[in-house]
Amino acid sequence: MASQAAPWLLIFLYLAYSTITVDSAGAEEGEALLRFKATLSIDLPSWIPGPAPCTLNSTTWEGVICFNSRVWGIQLENRSLSGTLNIRPLIPLPGLRTISFMGNKLEGPLPPDLKHLGALKAIYLSRNNFSGEIPADAFVGMRSLKKLFLSNNGFVGPVPGSLVGLGKLLELRLDHNKFAGGIPSFGQRRLTIVDVSFNRLEGPIPNRLSRMDPALFQGNPKLCGAPLTVICNNKIQPAKHGGSSGWRLSLIIIIACIIFFLLVLLLLLALRRRQKTSKVIGRPATTEHADEKLELGAASKHQQPATATTARLVEGKTSGGRKSECGRLAFVQEGRERFELHDMLRASAEVLGSGNFGSSFKAVLSAGPTVVVKRFKEMNGVGREDFNEHMRRIGRLSHPNLLPLIAYYYKREDKLLVTEFIANGSLAHMLHGNRGSTLPPLDWPTRLKIVKGVARGLAYLYDELPVLTLPHGHLKSSNVLLNDTLQPLLTDYALVPVMNLAHATQVMVAYKSPEVTQFGRPSKKSDVWSLGILILEILTGKFPANFLHKGSSGSTDLATWVSLVMEEEWNSEVFDSDMRDTENGQGEIQKLLKIGLDCCEEIVENRMEMREALERIEQLKERED
Repeated sequence: MASQAAPWLLIFLYLAYSTITVDSAGAEEGEALLRFKATLSIDLPSWIPGPAPCTLNSTTWEGVICFNSRVWGIQLENRSLSGTLNIRPLIPLPGLRTISFMGNKLEGPLPPDLKHLGALKAIYLSRNNFSGEIPADAFVGMRSLKKLFLSNNGFVGPVPGSLVGLGKLLELRLDHNKFAGGIPSFGQRRLTIVDVSFNRLEGPIPNRLSRMDPALFQGNPKLCGAPLTVICNNKIQPAKHGGSSGWRLSLIIIIACIIFFLLVLLLLLALRRRQKTSKVIGRPATTEHADEKLELGAASKHQQPATATTARLVEGKTSGGRKSECGRLAFVQEGRERFELHDMLRASAEVLGSGNFGSSFKAVLSAGPTVVVKRFKEMNGVGREDFNEHMRRIGRLSHPNLLPLIAYYYKREDKLLVTEFIANGSLAHMLHGNRGSTLPPLDWPTRLKIVKGVARGLAYLYDELPVLTLPHGHLKSSNVLLNDTLQPLLTDYALVPVMNLAHATQVMVAYKSPEVTQFGRPSKKSDVWSLGILILEILTGKFPANFLHKGSSGSTDLATWVSLVMEEEWNSEVFDSDMRDTENGQGEIQKLLKIGLDCCEEIVENRMEMREALERIEQLKERED
């Protein structure tokens, strides 16, 4: 009997020892937190001596996050904390992985003991009054650090070089400080965001960062190189040991520049001569074998709009000897104010941009509406009759969340689509390029309204175009315009049937869905995946293109990033910090995030139908009951 009882006795003793060990560790962590509390300028009544701060994954201590009965995180945001931040009392917390003191009034230098918390994964110190220079070795040894937020402080001096050695770093926010000097040569493979905007940095942007959003580098007048449009003016020094290769290279560059400008001048002279000798300027040719070639010559974004003719028709040859259509626009909706192609071509115009499909121009008609003209070059595989029929089908669509097609112009090489001009611009601009704008950042009720409008527009397309595999095909934030009341209007929809397939697979968003990556073909639910990515972009403020790359573990996207962050940090850090008016709406925000992730389910069979996605989105409210 004694031999049989021995194992049970050992188990009992082990469990008792484990309980004593956990209780002892909990008491030590409680003492450490109380010592930290004594350094703060606010009272935390729930932090009291005696009980351990953590019981499994729960706690009664305000601002403390627990995991496996250990203190995992400290989150004291927007609490009017002032004075300096002393984190030395936190060093004895072995399970501490994340700290956040954002939105306070903390001042002084960066806490010098940060590097002694080597197990930290995330540090959030944005929106405080920290100042001074950060030592170069401030982050030495912090090999687990993934996210560092130091935005909106008063840090000066160079960006600390020890950040380059953090191999797991995913996101670095240093914007709105006074950092000076060059950007360190970051080479981390997993690094997706480096925001250094609005500092005093200068010199070339490292190649590893050249594919990131240009907005992450704005506000530094002396920065140059991709992704900015500022070209670096590298000074070439002569060789020190009597060589002349440096001067020779400078001479070659000067000669090349002179030749380039001469070629441009010759080209301009040739175009001017061709314009003068053209039979008709500003009017279509009417001869039996003549066709029109449209050339829109508009002012750039940074120039005043042209006041003279902004486009011209140049005679060319057609194939087959068919008589041309004399440059007439085909209107697809009744009741619209009509205008002719030559009215549009003679209007003052402004270049709006060049996208995946072609260039866009804003044309201000002298007696008529302001319209947007999109020029498409990747539709030359579609015959005239098929193209006309599909455009008439699009013209019959009518929904409050669709930007209607006004007219189109068919030519074998180029097609023009004419729509209304929406002054507020795109959702992408509001989310990622709105700094310096008079429009405020999008609050939570507005973002929910936008999501609902997008979902309604998509569901309408699915109902009206059931024969299409991709009723939209190119849903992204730059193809969602916002009208005067910030209602969303979908654009570039239902174009898959008239696009060249090779070009569509390269640029259209639906072709980036998991089923295309795995099996090479889209499905009816590919637009649902695009909707999910758009929802996550609206909630997180992250630009999806920054996550579309391939690593050693396969493809990555915004949904994967959100899932990883949800597993490792608290949920609030997933959401866009510019999103306002979220009081009493956190539960609804979480529900929308879950819908976005469900729309991005990798297995197509498990992904929602479009109608189900709309029904779940329609149930959301701005505020919880």
